Amino acid sequence: MLPLGGLGEIGKNMTVIEYGGKIVVVDTGLMFPTAEMHGIDLVLPDFSYLRGRSEDIEAIVLTHGHEDHVGALPYVIREIGMPPVIYGGLLTIGMVRSKLDEHKLGEKAPLQELPPGEKRRHGPFELELIHLAHSIPDMRGVLIETDAGKVLMTGDYKFDQTPVDGKPADVSRLAELGREGLTLLCGDSTNADRPGVAPSESSVGPALYQEFARCKGRIIVTSFASNIHRVQQVIDAAVRLDRKVALVGRSMRKNFNIASNLGMANAPQGVFIQPREIEDFPDERVVVISTGSQGEPLSALRRMANNDHRDVQLHEGDTVIFSATPVPGNERAVNETIDRIYEIGATVVTAKDAPIHASGHGWQEELKLMLNLTKPRFVMPVHGDHKRLRLHSELAQAVGIDEENVFQGRNGLPLEVDANGAGFGEDIHAGTMYVDGVDIGDPDDAALRDRREISADGIFIVVVTISSDDASIVADPEVIFRGVAFLDDANALVEDISDLVEDSIENATSSNGAVRDPNLVEEDLHAEIGKFVWQRLRRRPMIVPVVVEV
Repeated sequence: MLPLGGLGEIGKNMTVIEYGGKIVVVDTGLMFPTAEMHGIDLVLPDFSYLRGRSEDIEAIVLTHGHEDHVGALPYVIREIGMPPVIYGGLLTIGMVRSKLDEHKLGEKAPLQELPPGEKRRHGPFELELIHLAHSIPDMRGVLIETDAGKVLMTGDYKFDQTPVDGKPADVSRLAELGREGLTLLCGDSTNADRPGVAPSESSVGPALYQEFARCKGRIIVTSFASNIHRVQQVIDAAVRLDRKVALVGRSMRKNFNIASNLGMANAPQGVFIQPREIEDFPDERVVVISTGSQGEPLSALRRMANNDHRDVQLHEGDTVIFSATPVPGNERAVNETIDRIYEIGATVVTAKDAPIHASGHGWQEELKLMLNLTKPRFVMPVHGDHKRLRLHSELAQAVGIDEENVFQGRNGLPLEVDANGAGFGEDIHAGTMYVDGVDIGDPDDAALRDRREISADGIFIVVVTISSDDASIVADPEVIFRGVAFLDDANALVEDISDLVEDSIENATSSNGAVRDPNLVEEDLHAEIGKFVWQRLRRRPMIVPVVVEV
């Protein structure tokens, strides 16, 4: 059992299950970049382990449709190859098909719904999906059985007894696994630090209605576009108060349409209006449901907060409701968005102010319930940072699982299980992969290092033209700089660098023009200019010397 992502972090979940040289991949998730990842669009698991092994992959199984579990699939397919089959729940398959269509991969993708309780044999693996509750419909735990035993990958789950769709987790099947004998449980650790039981998703609807009833102007609700149950409850509250609803954000409209076509969401005839029609209705008659609950730079709400949205301009009297909590790592972006909304004059309501959000991840008592139902021989917590992995490990020990049978792992460190027991194997050092546009790169890529360097201290470009005959300077050096902060006396610095360049060229060619290789001259200039700028500015900008021979 090889985790390629999701351990020591919250996001980019991807796990390889290997037996007899054959492979099943569970989830192919991504993360969104942090502020220091300049120009990076997406962060992927390092799936280098699978390169050249496409023939060994029997299936890819997806637990649910959230981006941190399915978002990397187009890139995995493009780099590794198309698998024989991709399984998931009905909504998951619908959302993934739409995603693959955007990448021109949908027509050939072998997407299949696997109903819960039905089993499929692929090579040495028998696969079964188990229905669980989460903040998105069709959440499935993945049971993988081989001759070596049974592994349950829970994915994200909670034991919601009153879910919006009326379909609680299949507790009876989990208990049956406990009676049959479960070899290994890989369980969600996201809320391992929260005591008690998570509130039911159905408790959010009445709270939203109460908040809506207090609002005199427009209401803008932001939530995850994939949280179909939350969007449905917002629509229901709007209908009760005779307000029109506008879905704003491409993923919000797309996901609701998919869920509607599958019969998992609905709205009365005439309740929806187009975003461009918002200004045609009185403020007290409008509810906007928008993407951007995590402060994503290009999301609809972030653009509204920056007065940069084509259809929605926030103003005094608006109420913006954050029906979500920040994913760890997104707090700064969310706070910046909230502050900007306050600056505009609108009011903000968050989950700290009212019970308008319920986590889709189980709290400590629910993690204990999963452990007690399935009674695994071995436990490996997944889907969490190192703090939460440790807390989940302690919960497993608290319910009676021996400490030596609880494994706190990390990405790239395989857990090997056989008849004699379990233990960690040889670390393959799985890291991270970045997407810049459509290209996939390594985090050590020189371009990324250059971006960080330029963002910190700027860049100096020095162009010097020399004679191809004797390497003498034939034109005054040109010094260009960008992004160098607090540069008071730029002209004097440029003159000094020009003098330094001329001296360096003369020194390089002092022995009858012996040193004329432009590459060697550029190396000397890079070292000397860098040293000089550090002494003058105490900064280390990127130095780009360019030597041109004429």
